[in-house]
Amino acid sequence: MKLDLLYEIDVPKPWPNKPFPQGQKEAEQRAYREAIEQIKLADKFGFNTIWSVEHHFREGRSHSPSSEVVLGALSQITENLRLGFGVTLCPPGFIHPARVAEKVATVDVLSGGRVEWGIGRSTPMEQLAFGVDVEHSKDDMYETARTVVDMWTNEYYERDDDWMKFPRRMVTPKPVQDPHPPCWQAAVSKGSAEQAGEMGLGLLSFAIMQPLSKMAEHIQDYRRGQENCTKPLTQVRTNKVSAYTLVHCADTFERCERNGIWDSVWWWYQHLAEFTLEWEFPHFSQEEKDRLFPMLSKHAAGELDPKVFNDVHMIIVGDPDQCYAKFKEYEKLGVDQVICYVQFGYLSHASIMRTIELLGTHVIPALEQDGIEVRQRIAGTTDPDEAGALSSLVD
Repeated sequence: MKLDLLYEIDVPKPWPNKPFPQGQKEAEQRAYREAIEQIKLADKFGFNTIWSVEHHFREGRSHSPSSEVVLGALSQITENLRLGFGVTLCPPGFIHPARVAEKVATVDVLSGGRVEWGIGRSTPMEQLAFGVDVEHSKDDMYETARTVVDMWTNEYYERDDDWMKFPRRMVTPKPVQDPHPPCWQAAVSKGSAEQAGEMGLGLLSFAIMQPLSKMAEHIQDYRRGQENCTKPLTQVRTNKVSAYTLVHCADTFERCERNGIWDSVWWWYQHLAEFTLEWEFPHFSQEEKDRLFPMLSKHAAGELDPKVFNDVHMIIVGDPDQCYAKFKEYEKLGVDQVICYVQFGYLSHASIMRTIELLGTHVIPALEQDGIEVRQRIAGTTDPDEAGALSSLVD
């Protein structure tokens, strides 16, 4: 199992108390500088992929609307990390398919073929601002992906139908990876996970803050979809699960608490819940909202200790040994890559750098050694059934 990183560029309030826009500018610029420094460090410590999001208008929660710019910059200052679009917002209201093809391929060229390409369609908050057809946004996302691949794999591309009119043009550049970068789909619901599998896409599981039993169901649905994949959406079939969660590692658990981890976890959960309820489920009754995000009502009643998120493995917090044990729980579920969200809330830059260092020097080597031991057992076994079973653990 590999460890990835995800960056949304959190810029939590309060911002510096200065006249607008100086306070906001200072906070945003600091968040970007620190993110770049953190990712440069991760490049040295065996992390697999850095995923950069595309979000618009998410005040405080995510100030990262231009992932291609971030990844383009990272392509020049990293050597080992794969560079993930997590994700490109694909319905044409957001962007023309040719622009998706151009920007993803350009990063692949600049990075020497290190791109992972995620596709998504976002939420009504962003969709409505760009005039996206909400009802058809999923179908449009898939059609954009098909179109982008055709633009990459054909010398010239042209189309004239109800979905798009595009005169014969050479879309440049072409990606380094042949035939094109691996494609992943962002998914939150069980139905989306299974559909991603049926399309032969990698699963970017963004269903965070839920019991691991629920994540296991999503993964099972995804694997079932992969079994029924008869016609992959793209020319590169990807059968991998990446699952995203909050991660904070320190030399001791007590140090995690002194770093302010619980305030940061609650800030993150509260923003997620309030945004989701406002833009995804505004029509829900209070009873339905309480069932969807039970921690909100418990916190309002003074009945919640944010440590419960860690106790039930919704997040990964602790010293290196404790974090390693929690990562192993994700591995047991069949997760191929854990996407570590380390820059969130009020955590200091120094504490995030230490998280990356500890994961890189203690946890990643331990996970890699586990993989080596499994491969050695596969190589040494004479039982074909045993070899096949073990192989499934590391493929």
